[in-house]
Amino acid sequence: MKEINLVGMDKTLYQETLKNGLEVYFVPYEDKKNYSISYATKYGADVLKFITEDGEYTPPLGVAHFLEHKMFEEPSKEDPFTFFSSSGSDSNAYTSYDHTQYVCMGNKCFEENLRYLIKFVNNPYFTKENVEKEKGIIAEEIKMYNDIPDFKLEKVLRKNLYHKSSRKEDIAGTIEEINKITKEDLYKCYNAFYAPNNMFIMITGCFNMDKALEIIKEELENKEISLVNKVLSDKEPISVVKEEETLYESIEIPKIAIGIKIPKKSIPLDDVETDLYLSMLTTALFGASSEFRERVREAKQLNDIYMEWENEHSYKTFYLLAATTTPDDLIKEIEYELSHISIPKKTFERIKKVWLANEVKLVDHLDRMESYLFDDIINYDKVISDRVERIRNMDIKEMEKLIKKLDLSKRSIIKMLNKNKKEQD
Repeated sequence: MKEINLVGMDKTLYQETLKNGLEVYFVPYEDKKNYSISYATKYGADVLKFITEDGEYTPPLGVAHFLEHKMFEEPSKEDPFTFFSSSGSDSNAYTSYDHTQYVCMGNKCFEENLRYLIKFVNNPYFTKENVEKEKGIIAEEIKMYNDIPDFKLEKVLRKNLYHKSSRKEDIAGTIEEINKITKEDLYKCYNAFYAPNNMFIMITGCFNMDKALEIIKEELENKEISLVNKVLSDKEPISVVKEEETLYESIEIPKIAIGIKIPKKSIPLDDVETDLYLSMLTTALFGASSEFRERVREAKQLNDIYMEWENEHSYKTFYLLAATTTPDDLIKEIEYELSHISIPKKTFERIKKVWLANEVKLVDHLDRMESYLFDDIINYDKVISDRVERIRNMDIKEMEKLIKKLDLSKRSIIKMLNKNKKEQD
């Protein structure tokens, strides 16, 4: 196995690629009793169509998420959740825009759990009856999320940001679309993307590496590859669909959402450096110890705030959601920060020190470590083993150059107010 030193973390990652393309990643711990297993496919809601030997195929929206639900259906009627919980282990699954992940975490029965996880993900069981039954369950899930203000806020923001990108669609699809899904759709998408050359396994914690690799090879070494080609969304324009919108819902505290699209081609850095510098930028502007945060707290303009960067095919997209009793004032404060960007070197260096300390502490938290490495594979197709050095080498002059090149004008703003206010107006 290939050994990769995780610089600054005093850990080694072991990596091997099977002859059919399946990637295997191990990070063993001698001082832990528990373990985490992730078995994932690089297939999510982003794939709206793909090309097979029979030509181009466009499945209904929401198939990746629907497929994740149905993978827990066993011909024997055995429930995978029950199997894992019988040994005190936890299991779950997640679908995002760019991957679907199946997880098992425990502190015993490692070999049995690894083998079972692989077997149930590699043996789909779809029938007309169980597909129809699932439609009602997912329809209720979609309705439930549509009633959550924060979810609706982000949903509308995506629609207002993107013209053609798959990121404008909900991961779960729509009720109309999921009602079109058939077992044939599920098998076609499964066979296309649940193939070893599009999947990987990551294991961290306390486990026997030799035995783990032996089980993985026994179960998966002879699994056939897929020659399917994903088709990306049509080219996404730089403009946003709608710059402003006001929603009225049954909420006590008003909310705002701001989204900003930045073309990747406008940023003269590699993907990892781009993410580090953009994260540094928004941390300095809106982070917990920023001047902005201190100012709006003193003015009692901010109740809660959440922000993240999303890696769309052609864009880096920034999302900021906040709860505030003074939405117009808070929007003005945010827009002021975006149009008067200036990061003092002292602030830049302070954030670097915090980040470096967090990197060192990260290794002690198994779940965070696994998530960190997993995200690297999804975002960069490899583990970034020198992130500590990259952070240490970040330079304020490079940040200043980046700030000069950034166009933050392509943004959409949404206010969500109490529906009673609309009636009063």
